[in-house]
Amino acid sequence: MQSLLTIEWLKLKRYRTFWILIGCFTFLLAAWNYGISGGMLKIGAGDVNILNQAYTFSQVWENLGFWTSFFVIFLSILIIIITTNEYQFRTNRQNIIDGWSRTQFYHAKWLVVVTLSILTTLYVFILGIIFAASYGSISEFPGNIEKLFYTFVTALNYFGFSLLVAVLFKRSGISIGIFFLYNMIIETLLKNLINWKLDFKAGNYLPLQASDELLPFPLMDMAKAMLNMKDSSSMLPYLIVSFVWICSYYLIGRRILMRSDW
Repeated sequence: MQSLLTIEWLKLKRYRTFWILIGCFTFLLAAWNYGISGGMLKIGAGDVNILNQAYTFSQVWENLGFWTSFFVIFLSILIIIITTNEYQFRTNRQNIIDGWSRTQFYHAKWLVVVTLSILTTLYVFILGIIFAASYGSISEFPGNIEKLFYTFVTALNYFGFSLLVAVLFKRSGISIGIFFLYNMIIETLLKNLINWKLDFKAGNYLPLQASDELLPFPLMDMAKAMLNMKDSSSMLPYLIVSFVWICSYYLIGRRILMRSDW
C-alpha cells in the first residue's frame, strides 16, 4: 500500500493544478474563518459578536467542520481531475503495462482519498487550536474534540463520491459538471421533496447530505444552549449512513472499473 501511495505522490508533486487547489483550500478556509472571527459576519449589537463564541474550544470543532464542508469542494475537484487525467492521458493503461492490476490502480486512488481526508482533518485541528487559543482559554482544550471526527467523515464522503463520479464518467469536464449539478441542485431538490412527502426526514440520508447533517451550523447549537434546550437528536444514524455510502462508493467504483473497457 505504501508503494502505491508513493507512486501517486510522484505523479502529483510536480503537478501545478494539485498545488493550486491545495493552496485554495488551505488559504480560503483559514481566511474565511479569520474574517468571520474578525467581524466580517457579525451577529450582535455594538462590539459584541456572538459568532466569536463559536471559536472557543466548546464550539470550534463543529464550527470549523461546518465551514470545511463547503471548502472541501476544491479537493473534491482535485480528486476528479487526477483520476480523469489517468483516462485522458492513458496513464492508467501504462500502469497495467508496468505490472499493476486494476485493483491496485483503484486502491492507489482510494489511498489518495483517505490521505487527503486525514490531512484535511489535521489542518482543521491546527486551525482549531489557533482560533480557540485566540478567542478562549487554552485550559479548555480539547473541548468537544471528538466532533473533529465528523470532519474526517465528511471529507471522506465527498472525496469518495468524487472518485466514483470520475471513474463513472472518465472526463474531467463532464465529471466536475455532474458533481456540481448533483451537489448544488439535484440532492437539494431531492432532499426537500423526500422530506416533504414523507413523515420523517429521509432526505437527510442522501449521499452527501448524510455527512453534512453531522456538522450543522453551530449557531443553532449555541442558541439551544442559551435557551437551555436539550438536543435529543443523535448523530449516530448519520454517521452510520455516511459510512454505508462511503463503502457503496468503493464497491460500485470497483465493479465499474473491473467491468469497463480501458
